[in-house]
Amino acid sequence: MSGDHNHASLSAGARHKGPLLAAFVLLGVFMAVEVATGLIANSLALLSDAGHMLTDVIGLGMALAAIQLAERSTRTHHTFGLYRLEILAALANAILLFGVAIYVLYEAAQRFSEAPEVLAAPILIVAVLGLAVNLVAFALLRQGSKESLNLEGAYLEVLSDTIGSVGVIVAAILLQLTGWTWIDPVVGVGIGLFILPRTWRLGAKAVRILVQAAPPELDLDAVHAALAALPGVTDVHDLHVWTLTSDMEVASAHLMVRTGVDTHSVLDQARALLADEHEIAHATLQVEPEDHEGCADLHW
Repeated sequence: MSGDHNHASLSAGARHKGPLLAAFVLLGVFMAVEVATGLIANSLALLSDAGHMLTDVIGLGMALAAIQLAERSTRTHHTFGLYRLEILAALANAILLFGVAIYVLYEAAQRFSEAPEVLAAPILIVAVLGLAVNLVAFALLRQGSKESLNLEGAYLEVLSDTIGSVGVIVAAILLQLTGWTWIDPVVGVGIGLFILPRTWRLGAKAVRILVQAAPPELDLDAVHAALAALPGVTDVHDLHVWTLTSDMEVASAHLMVRTGVDTHSVLDQARALLADEHEIAHATLQVEPEDHEGCADLHW
């Protein structure tokens, strides 16, 4: 039996902890500014953008906490470490975003019937500053989002908030020029609707990993066939492939071989096949002679 997991390597999230922390501090400070200005100016668009930024801050905080805990984990009880905390953080981010979107849509519906007075000038100033802050955070998180689902969640939140800031700027300009108070809740609705589909995709990815489904891009039948075609292999059973966390695919399988075959060679070929052709770096493989008894193929 062989394990090929490199516990010493950092997770994708841990490699980008510095930029994540910088974005967390930057957005946290400005979120407070947006909340205060939104309350003073009575702007739903600005408050919705601040609420979205709050989820950015909470999401980034959870992402940092997940990375920190994963780095500190021991193998005594968590034999795979705590890498899955990054996926749980991504799922929590998705749930928060859903909550913000639903609140904004509800509040906008109330304002359509009775639109309050909205102060355009402070909204415009803060929205422009918010756009600048989001662009900086966007740049900080962009590289890490390609490697970690946890960071992808934070990146999508900042991306959505960046577009939200543009919407608030447009609303503030139109409000200043026309005095149409209904523009503010319309932009709020737009921000809410923009959040929802991206949130759904993020949540779906996280759930897929948590239920230990095989990676969607992986052809499990092709993996089975490739292992079965190795010289000396007569049967492959109990094949399982799942994702531990972002960019960490894991596999286990039983390989039955002809009696007298060099099991070391079979093991080396199987590990190389999984790593080189299917990007599965960690594989636990049990090599069994065909006359071995007592190893039943499980179907759960």
